[in-house]
Amino acid sequence: MATIQEQWERFYRWGPFGLLLLGSLLALLVRDAVMSPAEQRTAVTLVLTALALQILHVAGKIPGQVHYWARSALAFALTWLNPFFCVYAVLGYFDTAHYLPRRRVPAGFAVTVVTMAGAQAGGMPPDGLHQAAAFGGLLVLNSGLVLFFGRLSRRETERARIQAETIAELERTNARLEQALAENAALQAQLIVQAREAGVADERRRLAAEIHDTIAQGLAGIITQLQAADDNEHVRRAIALARESLHEARRSVHALAPAQLEHDTLPEALRKLTDGKAGLTITGTAEPLHDELEAALLRIAQEALANATRHAHADRIGVTLSYMDDEVTLDIRDDGRGFTRPSGGFGLTAMRERAERVAGTLEIESEPGRGTAVSVRVPLIRHG
Repeated sequence: MATIQEQWERFYRWGPFGLLLLGSLLALLVRDAVMSPAEQRTAVTLVLTALALQILHVAGKIPGQVHYWARSALAFALTWLNPFFCVYAVLGYFDTAHYLPRRRVPAGFAVTVVTMAGAQAGGMPPDGLHQAAAFGGLLVLNSGLVLFFGRLSRRETERARIQAETIAELERTNARLEQALAENAALQAQLIVQAREAGVADERRRLAAEIHDTIAQGLAGIITQLQAADDNEHVRRAIALARESLHEARRSVHALAPAQLEHDTLPEALRKLTDGKAGLTITGTAEPLHDELEAALLRIAQEALANATRHAHADRIGVTLSYMDDEVTLDIRDDGRGFTRPSGGFGLTAMRERAERVAGTLEIESEPGRGTAVSVRVPLIRHG
């Protein structure tokens, strides 16, 4: 639906055509009683000129002020020939403030007032004292109406300006509020991740202590006892196996994160993971993420790829890692067998829980025979 401003713009462009036609029809009905044949020919010329003027203005060939004054002059001349052309001259009451700068608006209204008063008094110039008196009275009346409606117009314009400023301020306030909410959401996500990281760190320290105090110490004792035993092949194998287990236990104490991320970035780890198995696409500017985020994304990718190859028997798998302004997404799509709904197995549940632990979400879409799509979204929290 068009706004009031748009409706007025249409009136400024096309209204003069209608009013000129209406005034011409009214003047035509009484042409013989009001105008001589020469005046009728002059009126026809002026009407055609006014029509051409409006066409050129609509086409953008004539500036607004030039069009206004030229039209006002034509309206005055036509009204002088036949008072019914005041139907065309009344345009000045509506578009003077639209076309003229503020300092020239009074002059524009004055021309319109004189034209309308002369037409209403019976035509210009006034013929006799009575017509002159009528012209004067109508001139005062039209001037008063212009002042009255002008004041109403200014009030409405001021009200519209205040309303527009209020709406603009509300929009700015809403924008600031939305920005604050977005910042708060990002901060909350970061706090959740940090809180969970603190919990994970505590659990790691507990596990490390448990491994060190039990498994590692036990393996070290086994090695000591075996070394003191008879030297034979079985003992040497037992010692080697115990040492290997001790090495793994110590490695677990020092790093419970995925081994692939010890020396590689997440994109590099994914590239090695998908090598020969799936196509990898990375969009956006890759940057180091929080350790928990990278570990969660890598583990989810491992599980999704395993499901696609082991259960879905997919021929083609695509992996997309996307870095955006405030989040990172990981999409794994395959053309495998698909399924009607997730089975709720440990693998899918583990993927969802990994995403939720880092304030992320996981969505799975699948149809039988149409493949499966796994999409993970996590907040972009940089390493630090």
